[in-house]
Amino acid sequence: MPNIKIIRIIARLNIGGPAIHTILLSSELDKLGYKTILVKGTEGPREGSMTDLAESKGIKPVVIPELGREIGLKNDLIAFYKLYKLIKKEKPDIVHTHTAKAGTLGRQAAWLARVPVIIHTFHGHVLTGYFGKLKSWIFIQMEKGLANISTRIITLSEELKRELMGMGIGSAEKFETIPLGLKLAPFFDLAKYRGEFRTEIGVSLDTLLIGIVGRLVPIKGHRQFLEGAKIITDRMKHAGVTFYEDLLKKATDVKFVIVGDGELREELEEYAKKLGIADKVIFTGFRRDLQRIYADLDIVALTSFNEGTPVSIIEAMVGDKPVVAANVGGVSSLVKDGVTGFLVPPGRADLFADALIKLLSDALLRKKMGEAGRRCVFPKYDSSNLVKTMDELYSSLVKKSPALTADKS
Repeated sequence: MPNIKIIRIIARLNIGGPAIHTILLSSELDKLGYKTILVKGTEGPREGSMTDLAESKGIKPVVIPELGREIGLKNDLIAFYKLYKLIKKEKPDIVHTHTAKAGTLGRQAAWLARVPVIIHTFHGHVLTGYFGKLKSWIFIQMEKGLANISTRIITLSEELKRELMGMGIGSAEKFETIPLGLKLAPFFDLAKYRGEFRTEIGVSLDTLLIGIVGRLVPIKGHRQFLEGAKIITDRMKHAGVTFYEDLLKKATDVKFVIVGDGELREELEEYAKKLGIADKVIFTGFRRDLQRIYADLDIVALTSFNEGTPVSIIEAMVGDKPVVAANVGGVSSLVKDGVTGFLVPPGRADLFADALIKLLSDALLRKKMGEAGRRCVFPKYDSSNLVKTMDELYSSLVKKSPALTADKS
């Protein structure tokens, strides 16, 4: 039906899943006849920005500088006022917010401006693991109130939906579970990139590479990744004719790649030195050429303490890579334990290392799990599914809105 006007609000287009999601959704829906205004705030100095990706797809975001990650009364009030003024001026059919700060300010501004359809997407389990008990309780109470003014609440996984409903946020009829959608085709044929990244970092083809991709922030658990690397390195040093013999015969070395940047970069580099494994760990910073990197990784890891639907795991699995991931949030929706990889408890570097060693020592198992992974995530997490499902939802909600039915008929 389209001819539907949407204001889509995200706190910042920092490198990561929510930014990719909102950019793809906006650009693909506009091809179907939607008119999208994408609103963003200010990225942090170490977060990176995906504004250039948006612009390459013909989307020029409206920037509200005061809209950012940090909580601050003055900036939040200014951002709220600017959002309200923009919404009143543009008179959208739908306001759709993404991420916590945008959801808090954007939904209230949309409600005050009497927008007919208000939608919010939870991209992760932000109400646990990020804050102390008191602050988390306050945010949960706020989300309960915001749910009352939301037409729909979207979660990326059933696990997240159950968690939110368990906290008393929203009623069952308000929830929709719509999986993350990504452009997956670029990750189908990684073989053509094989060796490029290894040449760049000076690593031979017979060295086994374990990689982790994501922002270097506390919630991502990179210290556990380094502690697991330490355990593996020490075990290999002391392995004789043991379980590790085959591994030692087939690989000259094992190295660990940390892809991403963030506030913990220097701290993690120092921690690697303290553990005595600095020569085994490669920090790449932010990278856009992820196909080249995944092509040369043997295993992809995730050590987060909390997650929604991790983009890196989807990309890795589409690229036929086995994964070892912390069993948190929506991760179990992606990773089938013992089939596409291994799930381990968060914070358990010992179990994390054990799971990695199982894969390091068995090339056939790595291949088998990698192939199973692709079948699990494609086409379920392809952007075509996301766009189709969201188009159907938007059209349905607009048709049900008395305020919009006459205008669209």
